[in-house]
Amino acid sequence: MATNMRGLTQFIADIRGARVRELEEKRINKEMANIRKRFKDGNLDGYQKKKYVAKVIFTYILGYKVDIGHMEAVNLISSSKYSEKQIGYLAVTLLMHENSDFLRLVVNSIRKDLNDNNEIHNCLALHAIANVGSQEMAEALAEDVHRLLISPTSENFVRKKAALTLLRLYRKHPDVIPAQEWALRIVSIMDDPDLGVVLCVTSLILALAQDHPDAYAICYQKAVDRLNRLVVEHEYPATYSYYKVPIPWLQVKLLRLLQYYPPSDDPTLQVMLQEVLQTIMNNCNEPSRNVQHNNAQHAVLFEAINLAIHLDTNSPLVNTAAVLLARFISSKETNVRYLGLDTMAHLAARTDNLEAIKRHQGTIILSLRDKDISVRRRALDLLYSMCDVDNSELIVGELLRYLKVADYGLREEMVLKIAILTEKYASTYKWYVDTILELLSAAGDHVGEEVWYRVVQIVTNTDDLQAYAAKVVFEYLKSPSSHESLVKVGGYILGEYGHLIANEPGYSPIEQFQVLHSKSQFCMAPTRALLLSTYIKWVNVFPEIKPQLVNVFERYRHVLDVDLQQRACEFYALSLRPEDDELLQNVCEEIPPFPPRESALLNRLNKKHADSEDKRLWAQGTNGSLERQPSKLMRKPTLAADTNGQRSDSNGNISQDIASSLAGLDLTSSPVAMQSPSSLSDPSATLAAKGIPRLTAGPNVDRWFDKLLYTPDGVLYEDVQIQIGIKSRYQGPVGQVAVYIGNKMSAPLTSFTTTLHNEEGEALSASFVKIAPSTLAPKTQIQQIVQVECKKVFRRPPILVVSFLAGAHQAIAVRLPIVITKFLEGVKLGPSDFFERWKLIGGPPREAQSIFPISLDATGHIDLVKQRQVVSGHGFQILEGIDPNPSNIVGAGIVHTAVEGKVGCLLRLEPNREAKLSRITLRSTSEEVASEAQKLLQKPLGADANGGPAEKRTL
Repeated sequence: MATNMRGLTQFIADIRGARVRELEEKRINKEMANIRKRFKDGNLDGYQKKKYVAKVIFTYILGYKVDIGHMEAVNLISSSKYSEKQIGYLAVTLLMHENSDFLRLVVNSIRKDLNDNNEIHNCLALHAIANVGSQEMAEALAEDVHRLLISPTSENFVRKKAALTLLRLYRKHPDVIPAQEWALRIVSIMDDPDLGVVLCVTSLILALAQDHPDAYAICYQKAVDRLNRLVVEHEYPATYSYYKVPIPWLQVKLLRLLQYYPPSDDPTLQVMLQEVLQTIMNNCNEPSRNVQHNNAQHAVLFEAINLAIHLDTNSPLVNTAAVLLARFISSKETNVRYLGLDTMAHLAARTDNLEAIKRHQGTIILSLRDKDISVRRRALDLLYSMCDVDNSELIVGELLRYLKVADYGLREEMVLKIAILTEKYASTYKWYVDTILELLSAAGDHVGEEVWYRVVQIVTNTDDLQAYAAKVVFEYLKSPSSHESLVKVGGYILGEYGHLIANEPGYSPIEQFQVLHSKSQFCMAPTRALLLSTYIKWVNVFPEIKPQLVNVFERYRHVLDVDLQQRACEFYALSLRPEDDELLQNVCEEIPPFPPRESALLNRLNKKHADSEDKRLWAQGTNGSLERQPSKLMRKPTLAADTNGQRSDSNGNISQDIASSLAGLDLTSSPVAMQSPSSLSDPSATLAAKGIPRLTAGPNVDRWFDKLLYTPDGVLYEDVQIQIGIKSRYQGPVGQVAVYIGNKMSAPLTSFTTTLHNEEGEALSASFVKIAPSTLAPKTQIQQIVQVECKKVFRRPPILVVSFLAGAHQAIAVRLPIVITKFLEGVKLGPSDFFERWKLIGGPPREAQSIFPISLDATGHIDLVKQRQVVSGHGFQILEGIDPNPSNIVGAGIVHTAVEGKVGCLLRLEPNREAKLSRITLRSTSEEVASEAQKLLQKPLGADANGGPAEKRTL
């Protein structure tokens, strides 16, 4: 740039040649006057504008205030020449703040460059948006930046800049970015073949997923898949290998992204993730002398350990991690020690078994005296996290000893943590009081109000503690110098409980008064006010020192402090009343116990760590709500929940005669309104609220699904792009569903993802055996196996979501034909056995019955073949010879569940040709099975299933 503009080169040389600042200012003022004149005269070509604006920029960079060149910079942005456009954008980003009025003039020029086919112009515009990042610019241009990111024609380096620009805009103006609306399209870029693009978009998703975890939940599967390809399968270009570690920056971001979500229930993802973490830890067992290799490997390793702890603290991986961390906290490198202590603190806060950490307790305590303050802070966090009933006295003692020489920046946090640990794990009252008072004596000005408030609460609520506390605090007050916090505690405890020790040698009322009053002259007004309250209490319980106390009140009646003066006047008037006066006794009554409340110490500590932007599901170093078992001494009683709810089990009236129950049906009356099955209602709005796409609608989608409910294989979905077929088999409570997905187009489907959404995870287990490939080649088909297990009776089938890129991002959501009757196995019964079971089960609520219209076949007869196919397809064994009417169908079966065992189910279907109606009756030992099976069978047997005016129902 300088070689093409001689005037700029000479100007810079003159500035550098100036020996004193006065000469430099003189040269700059002369040049600014010339530029101002040139701009005012106008008629400048692009080259001259570029040269003069460059001089203005250089002057601004030197630190001088400039007030010219803004309009010329705006004009340069509109130029078609790169060199002029570059200077214009540079001036805009440097000379204009985000609230400048000039920015409104450049928005259209920036949008034009974003839409330009020239990638360099795209990049210049993206740089300007990211650097300025004003609210107005974000609102006007966010859509254009997003379009550049998702466009298949954008170059990779443009997409990387677009992702980072969106990240910048989201951090500054999160309300402007429609994060949920763009979620699926942005997440799909994680499958991009260019790892640089994946790295940048993962940085964007890290920020978006923290605020919108449900909308970006699909990124969990893509992150696991990408980690597996990088770490296990080594699928990455050699250019992205950093000292033999595959793209460590991306690995760290993906491992951290997984910590924003709870552990997946999908066994396939669990196995893949375990293999990834195990491989990362195994790679670190090989020591290397290369510092850069170690740094990259350690960065990935520590994030992997954090993820392993997040997934399951009892897994073998965490045991391996504990061994590695023990090696790191003894490292000679400060950074490694820091990370080792930090990660071990996370482990200690999450695990129930601290034995592996306690073995290195000595090393951790020595880290409190490390030369680096950040290491000392992490050691403090770790000691706090690993404390329990067994080692509390040792750890608290070490912290108290270190407190006297600790950095001032650490002392306040140390005081809070010592107070919390002392309260939670106190083994005896004596140890608690001794420790807290030693803390108050040693910590000085670093003791917050919450600490001595909490001491007062505990002493007041613990009768066994009061006399001992009064003795100990009296001894501490005898020392020549006592901190004001200790005086406050002493004033309160001696005022309330000093009478408990007044009869013992050395603790007489006059001695208590002399010791406490000698400290008052060194205290602030609030502490003196507290001491006056102590003295009025003593007027009631120690009449022998009443004259000295009245004398104090008399003197304080004339002080300038309003609060002290008012207290002294009121207490003086009270003290002159007779000793048996009821008012004096009521005012001086002992403070009642405090109501149970959460410790203010924990709240204070949590506030100190609440300013982190990291929203992972765990918080490092704070451990403010330790779930570890406290000592029995300080354990609070818990209120037992009322669990006396009773369930009334009513047996249906089963006295009805079997013959009448199986009698012919009078269907001459008007039909009962057809029931709308609850399991077949439209839940689209509910699904959308949970981040699941709306079910895909189509003329044949419901028909295909309904047919697959009673057939083992067939088409589930088909359009011009893809076809989804199903083939299934079941045995007992388990099943296997093969999902065939074919690409019917001549172009590949990229960012291909299949996911299962199961709303009843406790009742039904459904998961893929392996993750689908990210690209589906043209005219090819893949098979995805779904393993299914029925644990309990369920109502809603799982939903299969297939998403892919084919020009635009598309998602197809269809129900899988997995219902409770798929786990029903037919059984053969004779007439006597059937009648016996039918009678034993009885009527409602174990009976489900409905009347519904049916269609006749082309000859005007009941379609018995279709009815038998539906009944047997749902798993029932059709029993012959049970019903005397040959048109009626009787069936029996057993539903297999893994948790609730076997559930019997009996069926009777009674069609009536004349009325074109049918009655279906199901009886089962489970109310839910009877109701659900009746609804599932009724739909394909009804009139609308045969081409009539079908009422559309979706699950």
